[in-house]
Amino acid sequence: MSKRDLLLEIGTEEMPARFVAGAAAQLKEKVEKWLAAERLPYDAVFSYETPRRFAVLVSGVAEKQPDRNDEAKGPARKIAMDESGNWTKAAQGFARSNGVDVDQLYFKDVNGVEYVFARKSEAGKATKELLPALADVIAGMTFPKNMRWGAYELKYVRPIRWLVALFGENVIEMEIAGVKSGRVTRGHRFLGSQDVALTHPGEYVAKLSEQHVIVDPDERRRSILEQIHRLERENGWRVPMDEGLLDEVVHLVEYPTALYGTFDEAFLSIPREVLVTSMREHQRYFPVEDGAGNLLNHFITVRNGDSRALDNVAKGNEKVLRARLSDARFFYEEDQKLSIDSCLKRLETIVFHEELGTIGDKVRRIRDLAGRIAGQLELGNAEAARVDRIAEIAKFDLVTNMVGEFPELQGIMGEDYARKAGESDEVARGVFEHYLPRFAGDQLPQSAEGAAVSIADKLDTIVGCFSIGIVPTGSQDPYGLRRMAAGIVAILLDRGWNMPLDRLWDAALDIYAAQGVTKRGRDEVKKDLADFFALRLKNALQEDQIRYDVIDAVLSADIALVPDVLAKAKALMAAVQSDDFKLTVEQFNRAGNLAQKAEGDAIDEAVFTEDAERTLYKAYLSVREQVTGLDDQAQVLATLSQLREPIQSFFDAVMVMADDQAVRRNRLALLLNISRLIGAYADFSKLVFA
Repeated sequence: MSKRDLLLEIGTEEMPARFVAGAAAQLKEKVEKWLAAERLPYDAVFSYETPRRFAVLVSGVAEKQPDRNDEAKGPARKIAMDESGNWTKAAQGFARSNGVDVDQLYFKDVNGVEYVFARKSEAGKATKELLPALADVIAGMTFPKNMRWGAYELKYVRPIRWLVALFGENVIEMEIAGVKSGRVTRGHRFLGSQDVALTHPGEYVAKLSEQHVIVDPDERRRSILEQIHRLERENGWRVPMDEGLLDEVVHLVEYPTALYGTFDEAFLSIPREVLVTSMREHQRYFPVEDGAGNLLNHFITVRNGDSRALDNVAKGNEKVLRARLSDARFFYEEDQKLSIDSCLKRLETIVFHEELGTIGDKVRRIRDLAGRIAGQLELGNAEAARVDRIAEIAKFDLVTNMVGEFPELQGIMGEDYARKAGESDEVARGVFEHYLPRFAGDQLPQSAEGAAVSIADKLDTIVGCFSIGIVPTGSQDPYGLRRMAAGIVAILLDRGWNMPLDRLWDAALDIYAAQGVTKRGRDEVKKDLADFFALRLKNALQEDQIRYDVIDAVLSADIALVPDVLAKAKALMAAVQSDDFKLTVEQFNRAGNLAQKAEGDAIDEAVFTEDAERTLYKAYLSVREQVTGLDDQAQVLATLSQLREPIQSFFDAVMVMADDQAVRRNRLALLLNISRLIGAYADFSKLVFA
């Protein structure tokens, strides 16, 4: 079967860098699904993107669909034919639905029963007849933000300016928002030709490269890194690589050229974080360090163009950065004139949420909740005092000029300003740490004080939102509640704090109830919180490579003590490798199944009639007492496993469902109590054994 290459390129106005890769990936996925749906074989799909285009090149697309020969199964003979041998309405309907005449139907034996069958043959269509439908694929793409232009109804990431659609050497005819497809693409906006005619898809990458457009983002990335590394070697520098910034720069340029600039050494008196943020967030510059990791008064930027007049480009960038850093220095110096107390007063005028009060209200709630957490942790007086002070001043930097200009510096500036205001190092560090972790994989608080206030801050936001009906659904989570809950779980696991989650929720709900802002019932809110945190725990366990069935087993039990949940999961992961443990689980599940028939949990030893039930009862009491004082979850599991033999002996010797109602009820009550003890650890019925 002959093949051709297929090329689709959507040329647009400049797209935001954060949308470019997603657009290209979406087009690739949609084209692959379309090819599969149309039964069109192909060799491979390649994706390309720049700020002005996203494209797919599909190599080796068949020139026609393969012919289809399908066999459809219909009703059984007794339904398809009447007693006289005539086709029934059921058979006639089956024939119509498959596009054949009834005289083309035939019978085949399937497992001893004859069924009617129809053979459908359909010649494959020519690929060139199908390809114009790709216009719907392109127009049907979705983006985080859309816009409309002219009088067109189409909503797209940016206005479409050109379309390339080629199948081999032929143009695929289509039109989207007034733009007709063709074979003409565009080179670099300033360095290349605006009319680059393509003869066939195979020359797409090379021809655009001649026009100063590198369409492969991986190639642009390699080029940028090679140029930065060359500047490092030539100057004896070290460039700390921010992968997020690198990704953004890759999708900001079509033809990258790296260069460096210099700024006044006097600006190095500003905190490093301020300088780096100014360079990275406003200018997309890479900071430069010496071999010891000290920030230098240089930066690296990437130009969307060639190497001509780089000195002028560097001077222009230096001028812009000078203005940015001058602003930053002014903000920093002005902030030194503020007192912490004056900043705290201003928090009373900033709304946290219209239904949850001001930032000042939130600070008071955090302070109260952090104090309760410190009490649960039984922190010493000095530590508890630091927790209280951190909670009191944690948000003061939100009203500073620097955080107003760079919100991502919250906490960072708070630590710096708190230390300059005379706060202890522990308190100042805690102001920064209470924001941690800020994102997945971020560092965690290193101090108990910072961790306690971090939990209080995040918990206050989560419980407050849930109490007024703001519960994340689907992909919607505008307040970042999932991230906050994951942060709480990560802190509890990191520090091994077995603070019951339900007690934390109750503490936060008590504080909100006293404020009088809750709109939902406590039980309803706590149920939603339990489900919400269970999902965060599930994610944490998955990251720890815990098996899905083990996760289901431990999450089906009490999840209040987060470190214990992980410890149980790890203990079960080790145990499920043993064939012997499979036998233990069988006995646990056997007891659990019958326990569901119990009418109550009261056990009367006087009603026991067999030694096996007396032995099981004594074993239950002994195991219950032993596990009560155990913290090691592997030991708890080993202790529970001691019940296996008494349970097995019980079932071998005793008829649980005895005719005597009192005996039956007593035996079921025994099994119920055992099942509850075992089930408090995990739901062993969830475990899967080969």
